[in-house]
This record gives sequence, C-alpha cells and structure tokens, in this order.
Amino acid sequence: MIKKQDRRLRVGVLGCGPIAQFAHLESCVKAGNADLYAICDAAPDLLARMGATYEPQKMYSDYEAMLADPELEAVIVATSDAYHVPMSIRALNAGKHVLCEKPIGTSVEEGEALAEAVRRSGKILQVGHMKRFDPALEEARDFVRDEIGEVLALKAWYCDSTHRYTNTDAVQPLPVTSKLARKPAGNPKADLRQYFMLAHGSHLVDTARFLCGDIVAVRARLNEKFGAYCWFVETEFASGALGHLDLTVAVRMDWHEGFQLYGENGSVIARTFNPWYFRASEVEIFHEKTATAHKPLGADGHFFRRQLEGLADTVLTGAPMRGANVEDGIASIRAMVAIARSVETGERVELASVSGSV
Repeated sequence: MIKKQDRRLRVGVLGCGPIAQFAHLESCVKAGNADLYAICDAAPDLLARMGATYEPQKMYSDYEAMLADPELEAVIVATSDAYHVPMSIRALNAGKHVLCEKPIGTSVEEGEALAEAVRRSGKILQVGHMKRFDPALEEARDFVRDEIGEVLALKAWYCDSTHRYTNTDAVQPLPVTSKLARKPAGNPKADLRQYFMLAHGSHLVDTARFLCGDIVAVRARLNEKFGAYCWFVETEFASGALGHLDLTVAVRMDWHEGFQLYGENGSVIARTFNPWYFRASEVEIFHEKTATAHKPLGADGHFFRRQLEGLADTVLTGAPMRGANVEDGIASIRAMVAIARSVETGERVELASVSGSV
C-alpha cells in the first residue's frame, strides 16, 4: 500500500458511474497525497452503494451543496462528456480545483469558455489525459525533450479492438448501475464518428502533442466499412516534424496502440496496452551515439492514481503541472474538429482556423 502523507488534498468525486468506479474512487483512496473526502450523485441507490464501499467523509445528492462545503478543495468531474464543461465551471466558480475527464468539451467554444473560467478563478484545472502519467511514456517524452534533438517524424496509432470488452470484462468488477442515474439529453452514440473521435481520438491526439508539441495542420481521410471506422491523419507539427495518426475503431485483432518516433539522435518505439490492465507501455529508446537501447520497466502503471497525485502535488506544493492543462484540452478539441473538417472537405485544415464542434 502507498503511504499516505500528512497533508493531503481533500477531493470530491462528481458522478459515481463506471468511470468513477473503475478509476477515480480507487485513485482517491490509494493516492499518497489525496483523500476521498466526498462523493456526489443524483441517484440515491448508487450514492449509498459507493458510500458504503469507499467510506468518504461526506456524501451529497446535490452538487451545489458539495461545492459549498468549505473543507472540499478539489473536484473530479467523472460525468458524461456533455456535463464536463458546465460542471467544471461551477466547481471553479466555487473556488475548487478541478480534474476533468477528457475530452474537456465537444466544441472549441466550450473549451474557450472553460479556459476563461480557469483564468478568472485562479484555480488549477487538469484534463484527464492519464496516458501522460504512463511512466514509460514519461521517460520516452523526457528523451525526446532532452536528448533526441530535432524530431523527424511520428507514426502513432490507437486501434480499439472488437475483443476489448471480452478482455476488460475478465479483469474489471461489474459496475454498479442505477435506473435513477442522470443522463444527458439524446444518445451520445447516435453519431459514431463524433463519439469515437471524442472517446478515442482525444487520447491519440494528446499523445502526439505530449511527444511532439503543437499540431498546426492536418489532412485526414476516413474509411467506413463493415461497421469499422478508420481515420488516417497527416499531421504537421509546429516544430517542422511530420506525423501520421491512425485511429481505427475497431480492428479485428487484439488492442493495438503505440508509436514510432524518429529523431536526430535516436528513436523510440512503444507499445501501449488497454488502459484497464494498468500496465505501463513497453518502450524501447535507442541512442544513436552509443548504438544501444534501453527499456524502462514502468512498474507503477496506475495512471489514474498518478494523475491525481500530480494534481495534488501542484496544488499542495506548487510543483510544476505535469498533466494536461486547459489549453492542452482546447488544442485537442481543435485537432479533432480540424480532422472532422478535413474529412468533410478533403483539404488540408489549419487548426488556428477551426471553430464549432467535432
């Protein structure tokens, strides 16, 4: 067990559904520098079950009541995508720090409204791009930042599998559900292009930005066959590096995610696993100068706990923010909107010119 520090961030989790159960509630309990202070959900049966299991100090059925609690310091927004921005803004306005699940919104305008709320509040908002806290990917990023020199090209892929639920059902507990759960209007999966891009493309785009910096333009194509969606995206980075992003949902094989990165003084090859295995990526870093490679173990693969600890470290000690900030979140939205526009037009699209929804 991880040893708890004397001073810990008091966290409230909004939403007790599957993502909270699989990731955030346990993260609060296990984090060395944070505690599960409160939980909030509109479904009384779900709230009671999670309260009995995780034993927070406070339980709320009303979000405003939780935000009014002066002892609460930060909120994890673990709700449906449609609620991310409004619930984050309410928390910021109440003087709370925020860890918001990705994507932070579905449109550029939503992201900009959230960024304004962050600036106005003076609080910290971290976007839940937990792959930035994969310890092997962190080491790869450090090599790219500090040693590789100029980056020539990145090839990255995120391919969900037709077998992913067979895999995850075998390792995850059954989520507790409620017929009284609050759901957004409409069906988020009615537009699968948008749903897959937001759910999966946000990870791929953020990983590319984590490794290579800002994306300035894209040219994308989409192929739809036999119920599968495949985006191929030519990517231009501000550094001058080129990229190729492959988002496919779903491949007729095992989960397939990773990247190859070529630079002036070496290269990186990575294989990333289904996140619910809590297993760090397999990364091979090649140093041209010595013609040797090394593979970091990354033994601690609980990315969700690590991202909460990163937020808490920033809040409590003023440490530099390691996770994705609101501007990173907006950049991801812009990239996904640009990809959608490029698919529609067949043209190269600059991110700075886009607006609207994915």
